[in-house]
Amino acid sequence: MEEIEVVVAHSERATLRVGDVFLKVDVDPRRTEVEVQAIALAPIPTPRVLWREPPVLAISAVPGTALGRLGEPSPASRAAWVAAGAAVRALHDAPLPPWPGPDVDALAACLDDECGRLLAGGVLPRDLITRNREVAQAAMRPWKPVFIHGDLQITHVFVEDDTVVGVIDWSEAAPGDALFDLATLTLGHEEHLDDVIAGYGADVDLDVIRGWWSWRSLIAVRWLVEHGFDPSLPGCELDVLRARM
Repeated sequence: MEEIEVVVAHSERATLRVGDVFLKVDVDPRRTEVEVQAIALAPIPTPRVLWREPPVLAISAVPGTALGRLGEPSPASRAAWVAAGAAVRALHDAPLPPWPGPDVDALAACLDDECGRLLAGGVLPRDLITRNREVAQAAMRPWKPVFIHGDLQITHVFVEDDTVVGVIDWSEAAPGDALFDLATLTLGHEEHLDDVIAGYGADVDLDVIRGWWSWRSLIAVRWLVEHGFDPSLPGCELDVLRARM
């Protein structure tokens, strides 16, 4: 047997790598079903679904290397970031997936609830929460739904020779706001936003991008702490929130 690598493990899901196969175990079968369907529908490079035996999904590894990691300088070239923007545009131009996505009222309610929990628990300074909650309001507006990845972290985008060769982890795919994907991709890597926009090839409301940076970071902090991750590491979520002050 080849060595088993634990890629991620917490109370909701775990991912193991054995050679060129990833085994994903998820307590929520809906997320697995979404991932399988989204991989089949996406018009950009994705892993292959090898088999599914709930609660386990087996998918192939993709070639290349990740665009980067949150909290670290990206090793990818400017051209690779431009290519990532173009790949996102191709996804957003595709037909909508046939399941519902998040709506602005639900996301606004989620923000309100999470900010209340952060304040009540003293997780973050009040002024940091208040300011970023204000910034996040720019993203709380109507949008025309497109096919979004929904969790387009830079660790989920793989490149090789300045070309996108694979995008992984599709369990949050849905109809949604295009700028949410662009914001997630550039979270903590604001210096590459212009490159992504150049590849995307459309006008982008920067206030909305900043709003989604604040929204995503506020929503994530408590969950990360509770699941053993550290959002206070340099370049991670707390630094993203502080950058809006």
